[in-house]
Amino acid sequence: MKAVVIDQYGSTDQLHEIEMEKPSIEAGQVLVEMHATSVNPIDWKLREGYLKEMLPFDFPIILGWDAAGIVNETGSNVSRFQPGDRVFARPATTRNGTYAEYTAIDEGLLAKMPENISFEEAAAVPLAGLTAWQCLIDFAEIKEGDKVLIHAGAGGVGSFAIQIAKSFGAYVASTASGKNEDFLKQLGVDRFINYQEEDFAEVLQEYDIVVDTLGGDIQKKSFEILKEGGTLVSIVGEPDKEIADRKQIKSGSLWLNPDGEQLAELGKLLEDGKVKANVGKTFPLTTQGVRDAHKLSETHHAQGKIVIKIK
Repeated sequence: MKAVVIDQYGSTDQLHEIEMEKPSIEAGQVLVEMHATSVNPIDWKLREGYLKEMLPFDFPIILGWDAAGIVNETGSNVSRFQPGDRVFARPATTRNGTYAEYTAIDEGLLAKMPENISFEEAAAVPLAGLTAWQCLIDFAEIKEGDKVLIHAGAGGVGSFAIQIAKSFGAYVASTASGKNEDFLKQLGVDRFINYQEEDFAEVLQEYDIVVDTLGGDIQKKSFEILKEGGTLVSIVGEPDKEIADRKQIKSGSLWLNPDGEQLAELGKLLEDGKVKANVGKTFPLTTQGVRDAHKLSETHHAQGKIVIKIK
Protein backbone atom coordinates (compact mmCIF):
# COMPACT_ATOMS: atom_id res chain seq x y z
CA MET A 1 0.00 0.00 0.00
CA LYS A 2 0.99 3.64 -0.42
CA ALA A 3 1.70 5.67 2.72
CA VAL A 4 3.30 9.00 3.61
CA VAL A 5 5.73 8.63 6.51
CA ILE A 6 8.57 10.26 8.42
CA ASP A 7 11.87 8.47 9.15
CA GLN A 8 13.08 11.13 11.57
CA TYR A 9 11.75 14.25 13.25
CA GLY A 10 12.01 17.59 11.50
CA SER A 11 10.47 19.92 8.93
CA THR A 12 7.94 19.08 6.22
CA ASP A 13 10.89 17.82 4.16
CA GLN A 14 10.80 14.66 6.30
CA LEU A 15 7.41 13.68 4.88
CA HIS A 16 7.74 11.27 1.97
CA GLU A 17 5.73 8.65 0.13
CA ILE A 18 6.66 4.96 0.32
CA GLU A 19 5.23 1.53 -0.50
CA MET A 20 4.76 -0.80 2.46
CA GLU A 21 2.82 -3.87 3.53
CA LYS A 22 -0.82 -3.50 4.48
CA PRO A 23 -1.23 -3.68 8.29
CA SER A 24 -2.37 -6.99 9.74
CA ILE A 25 -5.34 -6.94 12.10
CA GLU A 26 -5.93 -8.51 15.49
CA ALA A 27 -9.09 -10.35 16.57
CA GLY A 28 -10.83 -7.16 17.75
CA GLN A 29 -9.78 -4.95 14.87
CA VAL A 30 -11.06 -3.89 11.47
CA LEU A 31 -8.96 -3.19 8.38
CA VAL A 32 -10.24 -0.01 6.77
CA GLU A 33 -9.60 0.88 3.14
CA MET A 34 -8.98 4.59 3.53
CA HIS A 35 -10.77 7.14 1.36
CA ALA A 36 -9.82 10.29 3.28
CA THR A 37 -8.00 11.55 6.35
CA SER A 38 -7.31 15.02 7.73
CA VAL A 39 -4.50 17.09 9.19
CA ASN A 40 -4.53 18.27 12.81
CA PRO A 41 -1.95 20.39 14.66
CA ILE A 42 -0.85 17.31 16.59
CA ASP A 43 0.39 15.85 13.29
CA TRP A 44 3.06 18.48 12.66
CA LYS A 45 3.86 18.84 16.35
CA LEU A 46 4.70 15.13 16.39
CA ARG A 47 6.57 15.47 13.08
CA GLU A 48 8.71 18.24 14.59
CA GLY A 49 9.50 16.07 17.61
CA TYR A 50 7.69 18.19 20.20
CA LEU A 51 5.71 15.15 21.41
CA LYS A 52 8.35 12.43 21.14
CA GLU A 53 8.50 11.86 24.89
CA MET A 54 4.72 11.74 25.22
CA LEU A 55 4.26 9.64 22.06
CA PRO A 56 7.45 7.56 21.65
CA PHE A 57 6.72 5.78 18.34
CA ASP A 58 9.21 3.79 16.28
CA PHE A 59 10.20 4.95 12.80
CA PRO A 60 8.95 4.96 10.15
CA ILE A 61 5.90 6.74 11.57
CA ILE A 62 2.69 7.05 9.58
CA LEU A 63 1.11 10.24 10.89
CA GLY A 64 -2.62 10.92 10.94
CA TRP A 65 -5.41 10.61 13.51
CA ASP A 66 -8.60 10.68 11.42
CA ALA A 67 -9.99 7.85 9.31
CA ALA A 68 -12.87 7.63 6.82
CA GLY A 69 -13.26 4.68 4.51
CA ILE A 70 -14.75 1.26 3.84
CA VAL A 71 -14.35 -1.89 5.94
CA ASN A 72 -12.09 -4.25 4.00
CA GLU A 73 -11.61 -7.04 6.54
CA THR A 74 -12.76 -7.84 10.09
CA GLY A 75 -11.06 -9.70 12.93
CA SER A 76 -12.53 -12.89 14.37
CA ASN A 77 -14.03 -11.11 17.40
CA VAL A 78 -15.61 -8.22 15.48
CA SER A 79 -19.42 -8.31 15.50
CA ARG A 80 -20.70 -4.80 14.71
CA PHE A 81 -19.09 -4.23 11.32
CA GLN A 82 -18.73 -6.14 8.08
CA PRO A 83 -16.87 -5.65 4.80
CA GLY A 84 -18.40 -2.86 2.75
CA ASP A 85 -19.53 -0.72 5.70
CA ARG A 86 -18.75 3.00 5.40
CA VAL A 87 -17.00 3.97 8.65
CA PHE A 88 -15.08 6.75 10.36
CA ALA A 89 -12.88 6.80 13.46
CA ARG A 90 -10.11 8.37 15.47
CA PRO A 91 -7.67 5.42 15.68
CA ALA A 92 -5.74 4.84 18.88
CA THR A 93 -2.16 5.00 17.58
CA THR A 94 -0.05 6.84 15.06
CA ARG A 95 2.49 4.08 14.38
CA ASN A 96 -0.20 2.64 12.14
CA GLY A 97 -1.65 6.03 11.27
CA THR A 98 -4.01 7.28 8.60
CA TYR A 99 -1.80 8.87 5.92
CA ALA A 100 -2.08 5.53 4.12
CA GLU A 101 -4.32 3.46 1.86
CA TYR A 102 -5.20 1.04 4.69
CA THR A 103 -5.24 1.25 8.47
CA ALA A 104 -6.14 -1.15 11.31
CA ILE A 105 -8.62 0.19 13.87
CA ASP A 106 -10.06 -1.26 17.08
CA GLU A 107 -13.76 -2.05 16.70
CA GLY A 108 -14.71 0.08 19.71
CA LEU A 109 -13.31 3.22 18.07
CA LEU A 110 -15.32 2.88 14.86
CA ALA A 111 -18.70 4.34 13.96
CA LYS A 112 -20.76 4.01 10.80
CA MET A 113 -20.71 7.13 8.66
CA PRO A 114 -23.94 9.08 8.20
CA GLU A 115 -25.31 8.34 4.74
CA ASN A 116 -25.64 12.03 3.88
CA ILE A 117 -21.96 13.01 4.18
CA SER A 118 -18.92 12.38 1.99
CA PHE A 119 -15.71 10.60 2.99
CA GLU A 120 -13.95 13.97 2.98
CA GLU A 121 -16.51 15.43 5.39
CA ALA A 122 -16.36 12.32 7.58
CA ALA A 123 -12.55 12.53 7.75
CA ALA A 124 -12.85 16.08 9.09
CA VAL A 125 -14.86 14.97 12.12
CA PRO A 126 -13.26 12.42 14.51
CA LEU A 127 -10.37 14.16 16.29
CA ALA A 128 -11.69 17.72 16.17
CA GLY A 129 -15.34 16.77 16.67
CA LEU A 130 -14.71 14.40 19.56
CA THR A 131 -12.38 16.92 21.22
CA ALA A 132 -15.13 19.56 21.07
CA TRP A 133 -17.70 17.02 22.30
CA GLN A 134 -15.63 15.96 25.29
CA CYS A 135 -14.76 19.56 26.21
CA LEU A 136 -18.38 20.69 26.23
CA ILE A 137 -20.31 17.60 27.28
CA ASP A 138 -17.97 15.43 29.35
CA PHE A 139 -15.91 18.17 31.03
CA ALA A 140 -18.10 21.29 31.04
CA GLU A 141 -21.48 19.48 31.25
CA ILE A 142 -23.08 22.06 28.97
CA LYS A 143 -26.80 22.72 29.31
CA GLU A 144 -29.45 24.81 27.60
CA GLY A 145 -29.05 28.53 28.19
CA ASP A 146 -25.34 28.43 29.07
CA LYS A 147 -23.19 31.30 27.80
CA VAL A 148 -20.15 29.80 26.05
CA LEU A 149 -17.00 31.43 24.68
CA ILE A 150 -15.08 29.42 22.09
CA HIS A 151 -11.67 30.74 21.07
CA ALA A 152 -10.52 30.44 17.44
CA GLY A 153 -13.93 29.41 16.20
CA ALA A 154 -12.84 29.12 12.56
CA GLY A 155 -10.49 26.23 13.33
CA GLY A 156 -11.32 22.54 13.43
CA VAL A 157 -12.13 22.14 17.13
CA GLY A 158 -13.64 25.62 17.36
CA SER A 159 -16.05 25.17 14.45
CA PHE A 160 -17.36 21.89 15.88
CA ALA A 161 -17.58 23.35 19.39
CA ILE A 162 -19.75 26.23 18.14
CA GLN A 163 -22.20 23.87 16.46
CA ILE A 164 -22.35 21.38 19.33
CA ALA A 165 -22.95 24.20 21.83
CA LYS A 166 -25.75 25.61 19.66
CA SER A 167 -27.34 22.14 19.40
CA PHE A 168 -27.67 22.25 23.21
CA GLY A 169 -29.36 25.65 23.11
CA ALA A 170 -26.37 27.65 24.38
CA TYR A 171 -25.58 31.31 23.67
CA VAL A 172 -22.22 31.26 21.88
CA ALA A 173 -19.51 33.89 21.50
CA SER A 174 -16.38 33.20 19.50
CA THR A 175 -13.12 34.91 18.58
CA ALA A 176 -11.58 34.92 15.11
CA SER A 177 -10.13 37.32 12.56
CA GLY A 178 -12.47 39.63 10.67
CA LYS A 179 -12.35 37.56 7.46
CA ASN A 180 -14.07 34.69 9.31
CA GLU A 181 -17.06 36.66 10.59
CA ASP A 182 -19.53 35.41 7.97
CA PHE A 183 -18.33 31.83 8.38
CA LEU A 184 -18.81 31.88 12.14
CA LYS A 185 -22.21 33.50 11.93
CA GLN A 186 -23.28 30.77 9.50
CA LEU A 187 -22.24 28.25 12.17
CA GLY A 188 -24.60 29.99 14.60
CA VAL A 189 -22.36 32.31 16.61
CA ASP A 190 -24.41 34.87 18.56
CA ARG A 191 -21.55 37.25 19.43
CA PHE A 192 -18.64 37.44 17.00
CA ILE A 193 -15.43 39.01 18.31
CA ASN A 194 -12.80 40.16 15.83
CA TYR A 195 -9.72 39.73 18.01
CA GLN A 196 -7.86 42.25 15.82
CA GLU A 197 -10.28 45.00 16.84
CA GLU A 198 -11.84 43.94 20.16
CA ASP A 199 -10.56 42.54 23.43
CA PHE A 200 -12.90 39.71 24.43
CA ALA A 201 -12.12 40.30 28.11
CA GLU A 202 -13.49 43.84 27.86
CA VAL A 203 -16.76 43.02 26.11
CA LEU A 204 -17.83 39.70 27.67
CA GLN A 205 -18.82 38.93 31.24
CA GLU A 206 -20.57 36.33 33.38
CA TYR A 207 -19.95 33.40 31.02
CA ASP A 208 -20.52 29.80 32.07
CA ILE A 209 -17.96 28.04 29.87
CA VAL A 210 -14.78 28.91 27.98
CA VAL A 211 -13.22 26.49 25.48
CA ASP A 212 -9.55 27.49 25.17
CA THR A 213 -7.74 26.45 22.00
CA LEU A 214 -4.91 29.00 22.20
CA GLY A 215 -3.31 29.00 25.65
CA GLY A 216 -0.93 31.64 27.01
CA ASP A 217 -2.29 35.09 27.84
CA ILE A 218 -5.60 34.30 26.11
CA GLN A 219 -6.14 31.41 28.49
CA LYS A 220 -5.26 33.53 31.53
CA LYS A 221 -7.56 36.39 30.45
CA SER A 222 -10.39 33.90 29.92
CA PHE A 223 -10.76 33.57 33.70
CA GLU A 224 -11.85 37.22 33.80
CA ILE A 225 -15.05 36.67 31.83
CA LEU A 226 -16.24 33.58 33.70
CA LYS A 227 -18.85 33.74 36.43
CA GLU A 228 -18.07 32.22 39.81
CA GLY A 229 -18.47 28.47 39.47
CA GLY A 230 -17.89 28.58 35.69
CA THR A 231 -15.72 26.21 33.65
CA LEU A 232 -12.50 26.73 31.68
CA VAL A 233 -11.43 23.75 29.59
CA SER A 234 -8.26 23.91 27.49
CA ILE A 235 -6.87 21.67 24.76
CA VAL A 236 -3.42 23.29 24.80
CA GLY A 237 -2.28 23.31 28.42
CA GLU A 238 -3.28 23.17 32.07
CA PRO A 239 -4.96 26.41 33.27
CA ASP A 240 -3.61 28.21 36.36
CA LYS A 241 -5.02 26.33 39.35
CA GLU A 242 -4.39 29.21 41.74
CA ILE A 243 -6.59 31.57 39.70
CA ALA A 244 -9.19 28.83 39.22
CA ASP A 245 -9.38 28.12 42.95
CA ARG A 246 -9.65 31.80 43.78
CA LYS A 247 -12.63 32.25 41.46
CA GLN A 248 -14.06 28.80 42.19
CA ILE A 249 -13.67 27.90 38.52
CA LYS A 250 -13.65 24.29 37.34
CA SER A 251 -10.62 24.11 35.07
CA GLY A 252 -8.51 21.52 33.34
CA SER A 253 -6.68 20.41 30.23
CA LEU A 254 -8.38 17.83 28.03
CA TRP A 255 -6.61 15.13 26.04
CA LEU A 256 -8.96 13.35 23.67
CA ASN A 257 -10.13 9.85 24.56
CA PRO A 258 -11.13 8.05 21.31
CA ASP A 259 -14.67 6.67 21.58
CA GLY A 260 -16.75 5.03 18.85
CA GLU A 261 -20.04 5.46 20.74
CA GLN A 262 -19.53 9.20 21.14
CA LEU A 263 -18.57 9.44 17.48
CA ALA A 264 -21.83 7.70 16.59
CA GLU A 265 -23.70 10.32 18.68
CA LEU A 266 -21.86 13.04 16.79
CA GLY A 267 -22.83 11.23 13.60
CA LYS A 268 -26.50 11.64 14.50
CA LEU A 269 -26.03 15.41 14.76
CA LEU A 270 -24.37 15.35 11.34
CA GLU A 271 -27.18 13.24 9.92
CA ASP A 272 -29.82 15.60 11.33
CA GLY A 273 -28.03 18.66 9.96
CA LYS A 274 -27.39 20.13 13.42
CA VAL A 275 -23.64 19.87 12.86
CA LYS A 276 -21.79 20.25 9.57
CA ALA A 277 -18.23 19.20 8.80
CA ASN A 278 -16.51 22.20 7.23
CA VAL A 279 -13.82 21.09 4.80
CA GLY A 280 -11.56 24.05 4.15
CA LYS A 281 -9.03 22.68 1.67
CA THR A 282 -8.24 19.25 0.23
CA PHE A 283 -4.85 17.82 -0.75
CA PRO A 284 -3.82 14.49 -2.34
CA LEU A 285 -1.99 11.66 -0.56
CA THR A 286 1.39 12.42 -2.10
CA THR A 287 4.68 13.69 -0.74
CA GLN A 288 3.98 17.23 -1.95
CA GLY A 289 0.28 17.11 -1.06
CA VAL A 290 0.91 16.21 2.58
CA ARG A 291 3.78 18.66 2.88
CA ASP A 292 1.54 21.46 1.60
CA ALA A 293 -1.25 20.40 3.99
CA HIS A 294 1.14 20.56 6.95
CA LYS A 295 2.41 23.99 5.91
CA LEU A 296 -1.14 25.31 5.78
CA SER A 297 -1.95 23.85 9.21
CA GLU A 298 1.17 25.43 10.68
CA THR A 299 -0.05 28.92 9.72
CA HIS A 300 -2.89 28.58 12.28
CA HIS A 301 -5.10 30.42 9.78
CA ALA A 302 -6.87 27.57 7.99
CA GLN A 303 -10.66 27.89 7.91
CA GLY A 304 -12.38 24.59 8.68
CA LYS A 305 -10.54 21.28 8.34
CA ILE A 306 -7.64 20.38 6.06
CA VAL A 307 -8.44 17.06 4.37
CA ILE A 308 -6.25 14.58 2.52
CA LYS A 309 -8.13 12.71 -0.21
CA ILE A 310 -6.88 9.16 -0.66
CA LYS A 311 -9.47 7.68 -3.06
